[in-house]
Amino acid sequence: MDPIAFEVFGLSIRWYGILLSAGILIGILLAYREAKKLGYNPEIIIDLALWCVPMAVVGARAYYVIFEWNYYKNNLGEIINIRGGGLAIHGALIAAVATGYIITRIKKLSFWEMADIAAPSIIIGQAIGRWGNFMNNEAHGGPTNLPWGIMVDGIKVHPTFLYESVWNLLVFIFLMLYRNKKKANGEVFLLYGILYSVGRFFIEGLRTDSLYVFGMRTAQLISILTILIFGCIFMYNRIRNNKKEEY
Repeated sequence: MDPIAFEVFGLSIRWYGILLSAGILIGILLAYREAKKLGYNPEIIIDLALWCVPMAVVGARAYYVIFEWNYYKNNLGEIINIRGGGLAIHGALIAAVATGYIITRIKKLSFWEMADIAAPSIIIGQAIGRWGNFMNNEAHGGPTNLPWGIMVDGIKVHPTFLYESVWNLLVFIFLMLYRNKKKANGEVFLLYGILYSVGRFFIEGLRTDSLYVFGMRTAQLISILTILIFGCIFMYNRIRNNKKEEY
């Protein structure tokens, strides 16, 4: 599969960038519509995107460089070469959420409600963006004899990008159905974090390009922490909300 879609004045435009951009655009349009439906000025979504998207790219690159520092410390010029690969979704999410929190505080908006609006958009963007990995022949798993395996360098391997894309799509559908039934602000976002992390934990175990820390796959460790922390916050909010209803 050719990762280059076309060239403009000698500059290669990659499918990876096109698919990531499409995922981001669709996510923004979805959040824009939901914000308007809830009575917010939808332009706030554009404001948030203008800050969160660039910071997500910075966070994704910084996260990858940190965990691959043994290479980059001797190749400092490669740190800013994102066209050469090396963007980590967990770094993007951490940076985007932190930026979103700051912006909502400045604009005196509810962070949790904004996060609920954004959650389905984030996961559908991830579902679309994963196909960029397919175009790059990356983020795949180890050898398999399963009929849906894909050929990479002459070896049939697990299409882990497909597993995650399908899982993300299922999470997206669930969140879209759940958001009108939530008991408290933040539940949609918290469930996004929990459900995405459950899928990522198992899928990561099949991948051959994982980042490691202390001998563990970094993505699996982050997934476990997310499930535990988000799960506790979800239960705490539910208990607090139930007590309010009793009064």
